[in-house]
Amino acid sequence: MIQLNDVVRTYGAKVAVAGLNLRIGAGELFAFLGPNGAGKTTTIKMIVGLLRPSSGSVRICGHDVVTAPRKANSLLGFVPDEPYLYDKLSGREFLKFIADMHGLPSDVGADRIAREIANFNLSEFVDQLTETYSHGMKQRVVFAGALLHDPAVLVLDEPMVGLDPRSMRLVKDLLRERARAGMTIFMSTHTLAMAEEIADRIGIVDRGGLTFVGSVEELRHQLSLSDKSLEQLYLELTSEETRETAW
Repeated sequence: MIQLNDVVRTYGAKVAVAGLNLRIGAGELFAFLGPNGAGKTTTIKMIVGLLRPSSGSVRICGHDVVTAPRKANSLLGFVPDEPYLYDKLSGREFLKFIADMHGLPSDVGADRIAREIANFNLSEFVDQLTETYSHGMKQRVVFAGALLHDPAVLVLDEPMVGLDPRSMRLVKDLLRERARAGMTIFMSTHTLAMAEEIADRIGIVDRGGLTFVGSVEELRHQLSLSDKSLEQLYLELTSEETRETAW
């Protein structure tokens, strides 16, 4: 459902992403991990069509995000790390705007809006202007908007930022539910405990290249650290000594 084929992205002489190859299938929840500056945000921007690869290709359900952007984007939902809403719209008006942007018939849009208001417990504030919302409230509305058109692929950049523990639990349960229903989920996060809890596979990127792709158990086996948490494994793999050896 997501395919990255020899993807390179440069900024002048700087290589942000170096020959990335990755396949993420239907119904898979994939966690994308790495230090700051490793290339995670650049990769996400190429997947959702905000940046073009310098070379290589990115495909969503077989559609190239550069040559067939409308088709690719119609199958994609995106939750950025900084939620952006229109201050003078209510949450419900924002969701209606998103439904209209996706061309949903009015009755279908109304049903989907009601569904996501219930899913994300928005009813207490959804009719207030979004300028009054906390960061966590905005994040929940953006999540709802990303799911209105039932995308085949959902891309998340630090989805838990600003969410309280109850909202985090709600989102984790919803992500697992959507993955079981066949949705492909690509999630960049620094919340390693969450990645360990819900991800089917993880990918660790450093200096623009993948250093590991697989399950947490496979990473434990690779590092011969069978009793360690993902946080401990991650710190071991991205330590300065290990990075210098790998690069």
